[in-house]
Amino acid sequence: MSTKPHLMGIAGVLLATSRLPARDAALAFAEVGIPIFPCARNGKRPLTAAGFHDSSCDFDQVRAWWERWPGANIGMPTGSRSGIDVVDIDVTSTDSGFAAFERASVAGLVDGELARVRTPSGGMHVYFPASEARPQHCWQAAAAHIDFRGTGGYVVVPPSTLSTDKERTSYRLCSLSAADATAVDAVALRTLVDPRATRTTSRPAPTTTPEPSRLALWVSKLQEGERNRGLFWAACRLTEAGFVPAAVEAALAPAAQTAGLPEWEIAATVNSASRKVAAVQPGGPGAPECGRTAPGSSRGDAPCLP
Repeated sequence: MSTKPHLMGIAGVLLATSRLPARDAALAFAEVGIPIFPCARNGKRPLTAAGFHDSSCDFDQVRAWWERWPGANIGMPTGSRSGIDVVDIDVTSTDSGFAAFERASVAGLVDGELARVRTPSGGMHVYFPASEARPQHCWQAAAAHIDFRGTGGYVVVPPSTLSTDKERTSYRLCSLSAADATAVDAVALRTLVDPRATRTTSRPAPTTTPEPSRLALWVSKLQEGERNRGLFWAACRLTEAGFVPAAVEAALAPAAQTAGLPEWEIAATVNSASRKVAAVQPGGPGAPECGRTAPGSSRGDAPCLP
């Protein structure tokens, strides 16, 4: 609900960002308890080693980051880490997600928004409070040009800027909601905008020992909207089998590049898989395996990029 301090706080920060340089805006986010982290100047790539996993609202830490990278953009983790979920409406040269979002609005699925932020591409980030009782994970509906940024993802926030083909454009606040904000039902939203959300590329059947070449072939055939999550899943399988991050990257990176992922995103995803496996393996036998779900499932914990 909008009575939560961090929700009222982020509304005020978003309202003030048009008048603040990035460093002061970063400190303003931290001051109201919203964890953030630095991203590349005019870009989305995290500057810290663990990306959104390094996010912090510690004032001294945030100040130190922006003293080191004074021109850095501001990244905010979504989902349970910040208490904020984001519906990302994408725009391409030929299509956009605004029509799909309008269908969701007519159906009453996106009524509880907190704020809208215009993105440099002409798209929109629509902010919602995250559900404390039911964390929701990222997903991408590529055909509908709608992405959901929940637990496991992040967005770039105002007053950050991006360099496009023609100019440098900023993220900017469009509106704040006067009504009480409520969590969006991400499952219902995906069912509406992407009714064929079952995976188009089935994961390889599990074997006792994962074969790097077999997983690499599968990764190379991933399509837009499933590449990041698929690479994360494959990297988890190899990491669980005892491969070190460098070996996992060597095995999967060429295939991921064939699928269309950039080098920095591949490295970040492999590192994320390594951290995830390290976090669950101390539980010993029976500990949950990172990102492992049945073929055809859309649930998972893969990182989701802004």
